[in-house]
Amino acid sequence: MKDTAAAPAKKTVTVWDPVVRLFHWLLVLAFAVAWGLGEWGPNQMTWHFYAGYVIAGLLAVRLIWGFVGPRTARFSHFLYGPKEVADYLRHLPSKESSDHVGHNPLGGWSVVVMLGLLIVQVVTGLTSDPQDYINVGPLVGSVPESISTSWAPKIHELVSTLLLIVVGIHIAAIVYYRAWKGVNLVKPMITGKKEVGE
Repeated sequence: MKDTAAAPAKKTVTVWDPVVRLFHWLLVLAFAVAWGLGEWGPNQMTWHFYAGYVIAGLLAVRLIWGFVGPRTARFSHFLYGPKEVADYLRHLPSKESSDHVGHNPLGGWSVVVMLGLLIVQVVTGLTSDPQDYINVGPLVGSVPESISTSWAPKIHELVSTLLLIVVGIHIAAIVYYRAWKGVNLVKPMITGKKEVGE
């Protein structure tokens, strides 16, 4: 017998403002350039540094926007407590969309983790001295030599790997939502609009 149940009503809402969308795509580009040049670039890392400066500027804008931007851009909107995160995790295997306007409880904390790692990456890059006489961070003189020549380069390398893992999880989540829940998370980051249940 044919199922005649009506599909749930949907409405289109604005979810991502232009600043968040521009931040996101510029960060994707700058991170890819910085990481690629860090791994396979020329020995003189000038362009790697430039990409890092772009990331630093983007982070500053996003941190400010997280307090003064529109509702869905604000940290107060997408940082949930343990109960909400646990409830969301229980719901995650369901094919039903959770219809969050903005970041879901797990996604919100992943944003904070990613921003935190990027901040550490920028700071360690600015204070690293790999002792090759050409790739010295501009703030090396503001930290003890033991940090600039040992700790900062090691942490910079470690965080680079951690960021790749977080980016991989982020992409896997996008694919999971598309394939399992039928939700396109990329389109709203392009158009700013999302369909949610009424």
